[in-house]
Amino acid sequence: MSVNEASRAQIIAADPGQSTWLSANAGSGKTRVLTDRVARLLLEEVPPERILCLTYTKAAASEMQNRLFRRLGEWAMMGVDGLEEALNNLGLDPAEITPDLLSRARTLFARAIETPGGLKIQTIHSFCGGVLRRFPLEAGVSPGFTEMDERAQMLLAEDVLGDLAAGGDVAAVDAVAQYLSGDDMAGLLRALLAHRDGVEPPKSRADIFGWFGIDPGLSAADILGPCFLGGEQALCDRLLPHLDPESRTYGNSHRILAGINWLRPGLEDLTQLEKVFLTGSATKTPDAAKIGSFGNAQIRAAMGADLAPLEDFMLRLEAARPQRRALQSAGKTAALHQFAAAFLPAYDAAKQARGWLDFDDLIRRTRALLMAPGVAQWVLFRLDGGIDHILVDEAQDTAPAQWQIIAKLAEEFAAGIGARADTPRTIFVVGDKKQSIYSFQGADPSGFDRMREHFAGQLAQIGAPFQARELIYSFRSAAPVLALVDHVAGGAAAAGVGPDVTHTAFKTALPGRIDIWPHIARSEKQVPSNWENPVDLLEEDHHHVRLARRVAEAISAMLDGQTMITVEEDGKTRRRAVRAGDILILVQRRSDLFHEMIAAIKAAGLPIAGADRMRVAAELAVKDLIALMAFLATPEDDLSLACVLRSPVLGWSEAALYDLAHGRKGFLWRALQSRAGAFPQSVALLEDLRDRADFLRPYDLLERVLIRHDARRNLLARLGPEAEDGIDAMLGQALAYERMEVPNLTGFVGWLQADDVTIKRDPGRAGNQIRVMSIHGAKGLEAPIVILPDCAQRRSGNQGVRLLEPEGGPLVWPMPKADAPAMMRPAHEAAARAEAEERNRLLYVAMTRAESWLIVAAAGDLGRAAGQSWYGMIRESAEALSAAPQPMFGETGLRLESGDWAAPGDAAPVAAPPPAGLPDWARHPAADTGRMQPARAPSDLGGAKALASDTVGLAEDQAKRRGRLIHLLLEHLPGVAEAGWAAAAPGILALEEDVPEPEQAALLEEASRVLTAPALAPVFAPDTLAEVPLTAWSDILSVQLFGVIDRLIVTETRVLAVDFKSNATVPARAEDVPEGLLRQMGAYAEMLSPLYPGRSIETALLWTRTATLMVLPHSSVMAALQRAASA
Repeated sequence: MSVNEASRAQIIAADPGQSTWLSANAGSGKTRVLTDRVARLLLEEVPPERILCLTYTKAAASEMQNRLFRRLGEWAMMGVDGLEEALNNLGLDPAEITPDLLSRARTLFARAIETPGGLKIQTIHSFCGGVLRRFPLEAGVSPGFTEMDERAQMLLAEDVLGDLAAGGDVAAVDAVAQYLSGDDMAGLLRALLAHRDGVEPPKSRADIFGWFGIDPGLSAADILGPCFLGGEQALCDRLLPHLDPESRTYGNSHRILAGINWLRPGLEDLTQLEKVFLTGSATKTPDAAKIGSFGNAQIRAAMGADLAPLEDFMLRLEAARPQRRALQSAGKTAALHQFAAAFLPAYDAAKQARGWLDFDDLIRRTRALLMAPGVAQWVLFRLDGGIDHILVDEAQDTAPAQWQIIAKLAEEFAAGIGARADTPRTIFVVGDKKQSIYSFQGADPSGFDRMREHFAGQLAQIGAPFQARELIYSFRSAAPVLALVDHVAGGAAAAGVGPDVTHTAFKTALPGRIDIWPHIARSEKQVPSNWENPVDLLEEDHHHVRLARRVAEAISAMLDGQTMITVEEDGKTRRRAVRAGDILILVQRRSDLFHEMIAAIKAAGLPIAGADRMRVAAELAVKDLIALMAFLATPEDDLSLACVLRSPVLGWSEAALYDLAHGRKGFLWRALQSRAGAFPQSVALLEDLRDRADFLRPYDLLERVLIRHDARRNLLARLGPEAEDGIDAMLGQALAYERMEVPNLTGFVGWLQADDVTIKRDPGRAGNQIRVMSIHGAKGLEAPIVILPDCAQRRSGNQGVRLLEPEGGPLVWPMPKADAPAMMRPAHEAAARAEAEERNRLLYVAMTRAESWLIVAAAGDLGRAAGQSWYGMIRESAEALSAAPQPMFGETGLRLESGDWAAPGDAAPVAAPPPAGLPDWARHPAADTGRMQPARAPSDLGGAKALASDTVGLAEDQAKRRGRLIHLLLEHLPGVAEAGWAAAAPGILALEEDVPEPEQAALLEEASRVLTAPALAPVFAPDTLAEVPLTAWSDILSVQLFGVIDRLIVTETRVLAVDFKSNATVPARAEDVPEGLLRQMGAYAEMLSPLYPGRSIETALLWTRTATLMVLPHSSVMAALQRAASA
């Protein structure tokens, strides 16, 4: 029954005949439904280019495309019976599966592959980028714009800020700087760029102050004057002796009063006095003077006659507080809008000058393009003519601005008009509000329901079929896991998840288990046991360290081969021992617990994939390579050179470095050069890189040391395979730098160190290793065993700069919630409520990653009520589901399970498979294929390479060297303007070796004659190919050939291969060309012939000495090749 119901729900949802809004529980197979729907659209002969599928991440787009191509590729190779079954499983009725349909299904793979531009399965940012490139003039962007990543965005924003602070608009920077400290300015820039819709246009001071209910002319003096009438300092001075500074009750009041600036009090002093004399916002009588309740009876009695004037002062503070709060909030918000008015135009101008767009620009400019009067209709007509079906994945994470784009794209065909009104057109949207956890990226879960109603209403107006459906079956998790999820979601986590959550297990027979480990109480803060340890190193008895050790011990016990688990692999359910790759550890954030977890697992010698996010500059391999780059940029940098010598790149010992460095005179590099005989390999490597540091791009320089000088192999041998991610990330950063800046080594080192670059590791590459990652990073993943150790109470720490958008008000830079004016409290409460709801959804995502075994743990505070921590919420639900007490770690935990879970001691040992016998072919010698000899070069087929009279006074190796250098110039100079040849030539020649200046001039003169010869211009035209590698089997020579053609000219009827020759004596006729050169060109002709059937294959020699082109008769070169075969 469950199989039919689950499959039927997916088939109905994938029906391309009607628009569908699908709410899909975690693990319910929504990616399969998406893939099925696209496959069915293709079966119905919808052109691939008319399907637009928008996903949330590039990884999701890649996964869906891979699944679809795998499906279509399987269809192409299936027999009739298998293909009929596959189409039937897709939901097609057997009567519909005709021979024509089967034939069409087999061609879909080729059609999808050959579609110009490919299937449009992409993120909405990629789609918007494509739209802007298609309509750059209409959108007002550079046609060749570059998309910025977040790092480039922040570096540019900081540059613009620096320009404003240096004189562009100092007042605007000063206005916000007074509210910031530390790294808060970078946080303000991020927040402002994320909320720029709220400050475009910026609000005026009058508008902002008016919304806060105060006059724009109100000043601090207007509030302070009525409060301080004189004598307040004397009153408080007489009060101070009665407040014990060591008392927990009055000590803080004593410190506040002692620190007030009574001579020139400001609003901050007023705020501090309120903490002493007024009640807080969360008390029974909020924001009231402590009349009759200040201090105790003894203090009030001691004040005597001073008590009445002191209480009058309290009343004045109470009266001033609302205006003080409003003025500070309004002033802070006005500073934000003043800064935005200066910063955003300058930032946009800087991007425009560079031809850059950030990710937000892609969305904003596309939205503006689709809504621009006069332009939008034209753009929509062009797009409307190319899109018939829109599919949206992960719709719960779609931001409002993105929904506006999708709605605009669907507007015309959802209204029944457009470029092809008679063509069936549909919208398919799939998502799950319970999994909306990306509010920091603009996700709005309420938009999921709002947009469903929007599209349902539009389609109803034209009578188009529309269905809203749910997928409740989970193909991932066992029944006990889902029962716990439902109970938690229906109880403490109902806010944000929903009280009516229902999951049904598809794998009803899959054993399931939930373990709730005993809670580890918060450890008391202690004096460090070793003062030499880093200040952020946790003590051994810290609760996070103890929990991390507990997790490592538990995993070690699981991997001992005795803990069994039931899994589904390759479509079959089987019982086997737990593997490291089965375990996924999820945390709410990458805090101390996250790092302690990784450290404990590594210390236990367990296989672990490392952190899911990698700080590039913190990787040891990257530090070594940065040190090398820093030395190459500045050879006098002794510390960097010492780091390189000790690194795996060169592998020096500490003793060898000490011997070189101690007692030296001058720089370390000079000392090393003076002892080059003792360290020849190190000096040769460093000199090779130094010689090229001014000519190679950073990426090329890194590749040279990593590949040619074996640094990659040496680093991996010392640091392990995990170092490869860091090395690859650094190469990626080098490419990113070269896209954004003029490449130079010093600039790259500074650029890399300017910001803490963090990249995401691909979790799919973890292999059979334990994964430790954040819940956000695990979205879309699953594992047989999931451990949730971070379930203690999470307090909202410093969230940096946070902006709020109160209903009907301006974008506000708020004061802390406890000090907010009354009109801001609803916005603060809404933000706190949204944060709590998203944390509940985060718990839902975490729990639903588990297939069979969910482990819950906590260390630290749990809060007073069960709902204040995940641990309390889950434990309360587990108890309600009759979880049984279970001995764990010498204490008592809880266990809820179903199915066959054998105890570790009862599990049968896993028998090693019998050794496989050798196949018969392994006992016989391999057949001679006739092609096992090494490949030969066309220039190495024998015969003379020069005329007998070719005497120029150069030895053979010198002549070859001269030829290589001229080749280099002829390869690279065509890409340089003629006026720059003299400047570029030394650097080009240095790619081969250092060439003396007189020789440089002679070589450049000969190359210039060739490049400026009018008759040779077609050889160096922009559409010709240079240095073309070619490999092919020669039937004439019965050998594999490999060569590089200096210049290849390909037209519709003719192919001409040109080889440069720098011989001193040039033959007058083609008949006089030396035999070895004829054989070489004959080989090229044979290799090119099968690549360009139907075209004339010609060969020619370009003599650099005379700047002439000699076309060789085809019969002559082929005859020479035949002579080489018989030689």
